[in-house]
Parts: sequence; C-alpha cells; structure tokens
Amino acid sequence: MSDANISGRDVTVDTADGPMRIYEARPPGEARGAIVVVQEAFGVNSYIEDVTRRAAAAGYHAVAPDLFHRSGPGSIAEYGNFEKVMEYFKDVSGDDAVLTDVDAALAHLRAAGHADSRIGVVGFCFGGRVSFLVALRRALGAAVGFYGGGIVSVRFAQFPALVGETPSLQTPWLGLFGDEDASIPVDDVEQLREALRVANVDTEIVRYPGAGHGFHCDQRVDYRPDDAADAWRRALDWFVSHLD
Repeated sequence: MSDANISGRDVTVDTADGPMRIYEARPPGEARGAIVVVQEAFGVNSYIEDVTRRAAAAGYHAVAPDLFHRSGPGSIAEYGNFEKVMEYFKDVSGDDAVLTDVDAALAHLRAAGHADSRIGVVGFCFGGRVSFLVALRRALGAAVGFYGGGIVSVRFAQFPALVGETPSLQTPWLGLFGDEDASIPVDDVEQLREALRVANVDTEIVRYPGAGHGFHCDQRVDYRPDDAADAWRRALDWFVSHLD
C-alpha cells in the first residue's frame, strides 16, 4: 500500500486526440526523478493510482496517463470484465495512439523540470508491453514492465509483437514475469530473454515460480504479497541505478 502521507490529484493535459486525464502524485520533498505509471487493461483505477502514490513515496514525481480517455471520462473496467476492456480498446487505434498519450505525460514531466535521463516508465499488464514499446521508441532513463503480454505473441490485433525490434532498444528495460501466467507462456519469456542479448542497453528478466498474471496487484486473485514486494523492490532498484 502507498504511504498515507502521499496524496494524488487529477490533472488534464492536451494530446493530439483531445484532453487526457493524468493522475499525479509528488513526493513531500524534492523529487529524485520522475516516473510514468502505465495502466493495466482495466484503466487508471484505484490500484494504478495507488502504485502512482507508491512511486511518489519512493521519491519520484509520478504520473499515470489515462490511455482510455478517447472513450470518455471514467473509462475503467472491473477486473474480469473483458467485454468492457475490448470496448475501450476499440478507441485506441494502435501504438501511435499510445505513444501520443505517453508523450503528453512526458511533456508534463519535462515542463516540471525533469530531463529525459531522469524519467522512468513502469507498466503493468498491457502497460508492461507499453513499457517495452516506450523503451524501443524513446530514450529515457529506465523502463520496467510487469507481466507485459503482447511483446512476443500478439494479444490485440492493433498492437503487433515487438520482440523483433529488440536491437533498437534505447532505454534500459527490466521485465518481471510469473511462470504460471496463462497469458504469457514461459517459452515466450525465454524467447524474449534470448532476443534481449543483442540489446545495446541494460536489460534483465526475472521470473517468479508459482506466480500468475497480475501478481503485483492487491486487488486481483493472483496477488502474491512476497513476489509483489520483491518485484517492486527490483523495480525501484532499477530506477535508482539508472535514473540517479
């Protein structure tokens, strides 16, 4: 859970596809850097807001862009409601739209005084793939992906597999996966690990035996407190080593 002393707020920023809500949390003192928190397939819900506050509690100016803003305010799906998820994804045309939203969040952080080398991105579920996409297309300080599906095997038609682009990685990337994730086979994870050998930036993959998809989220049935704590510690260590 996030630090009780950290509060967050909604901010509206402009994108090429209209105004977008971002959830923002700041540390009590001077920020050591900044982090973009990228949502799961269920939207910027209370869990993603909590993760954003956790990042702020660790000393970072953190923002979570609402990638479903094209579907209108309050576009959040309950866990397991994939019909609603698919409805929202229809309005996200592909990677260019995702990068438009991430770029708006980055512009907000740059305006607050953060250089790209001091900005990281962390994503969960669908956001885990986005973290890899951003690491490919943008040169930031660091990126971390929690159980990002769609990097090796396509999950949604408008979002192609990215594993073939690993030689183009521009941002150091850490991937965290559960061995019991029914949506991301271990073979895919190991294929990604092998592909990352040609990357020109730091990379690492960590697997958690017994963990399923969503093991970091304390609102999901696959939540595993010990693995979640270890993965979050590794994510913060990755940011410390690459952003500071």
